[in-house]
Amino acid sequence: MSDVRIALIGDYRPEVTAHAAIPEALELAAKTLDVRIGPVWIHTSKLTGNEEVSALLSYHGIWCVPGSPYTNTDGVISAISVARTKEIPFLGTCAGFHHALIEYFRNVIGSKEVAHAELNPGAEHPLISRLSCSLVEVVDRVQLTPGSLAERLYGKNIVEESYRCNYGLNPEFAEALQNRPDLLIEGRDDAANIRIIRLKHHPFFLATLFQPERSSLKGLAHPLIREFLSASVCRRDGEKGEFVALVEPSVTLESP
Repeated sequence: MSDVRIALIGDYRPEVTAHAAIPEALELAAKTLDVRIGPVWIHTSKLTGNEEVSALLSYHGIWCVPGSPYTNTDGVISAISVARTKEIPFLGTCAGFHHALIEYFRNVIGSKEVAHAELNPGAEHPLISRLSCSLVEVVDRVQLTPGSLAERLYGKNIVEESYRCNYGLNPEFAEALQNRPDLLIEGRDDAANIRIIRLKHHPFFLATLFQPERSSLKGLAHPLIREFLSASVCRRDGEKGEFVALVEPSVTLESP
């Protein structure tokens, strides 16, 4: 059986904790599913045209990793759009969460001018704004939506997760995500700020402001990463549906 090919979208830097943790996080999840993985880092500078972005269709899963600002933001948005529209299992963490929201607002809701305050500090009403309290190296509670996929995967309704970010969804835009027919809010912090989103009619499309990959620093397989990989296995094997797994090869680097 062939390896499960995972595209890691981001500008790899060995000193970034999340980047060091992601290969091990995938390997730990792979061991629980008894599969082999083939992660490939794709530097965002490579995502410059239709041919390069279309090449992502050959992967079984796409993970948009932390580490903004990216070298090529438009390339990242295009990669996320491919995952969303072509039903490729997708996981976005930290900056991946930010850019999944930007792609959704631009291409689904139709708000083409939404901005990220890190990239456009002069934006009057940025979609992604600086957090009122920094979450750099912070562990915080997440309350999972009753009946959500996240709650089923964790097996509990309140969890603690690790963050390393200064930006999040601007609360001014939170109402626009309420009662959407295609998007679910699966987790919030104690102040009701959105921390997990998922697309409803998709094999697996989930994004978190926190960094679940950090669980690998403790040698633990994370349930969200395991489910992402489970959905990727099903794509490899030509299966469809909603997957609840419940139950490292060296990472290839593509240089910029």
